[in-house]
Amino acid sequence: MQVFITEAANQPGELARHTEALASRGINMSSIVCLGMGERGGAAFLSADEAGLRSALMDAGLAYREVPFIPVAVEDRPGTAASAARALADAGVNIEFMAPVDMSDHMVTLAIGVDNVEKARQALGSIVTDWSMSRAGVAAR
Repeated sequence: MQVFITEAANQPGELARHTEALASRGINMSSIVCLGMGERGGAAFLSADEAGLRSALMDAGLAYREVPFIPVAVEDRPGTAASAARALADAGVNIEFMAPVDMSDHMVTLAIGVDNVEKARQALGSIVTDWSMSRAGVAAR
């Protein structure tokens, strides 16, 4: 599973330009994260239709990076994201993306984009889950 990360100027219309490129191709997004940092901004997109997402970004001339992510299930309480981040840091794994993608029964599923999936799986152990975008009811339409 991949998260697609784009970068652009932090100005009105940039997120619209990115999302319209995806919408025009019928790509259903399961998660979108947008962040402005001074003059620059970025967005991260998750979709069950990764091939379609990749193609839409390329055809629109939008630069992007693909980062593999792993889903982890943590309790919905303070400190659980911090514990996961610390375990990855201690294992020397860089986090490039983290966002909630599902919530139920006092549990949160986080998608964590990392630079080393195998080391991340080892570091996170039992909290790695088999969650998928299609199982969560967010498959491409």
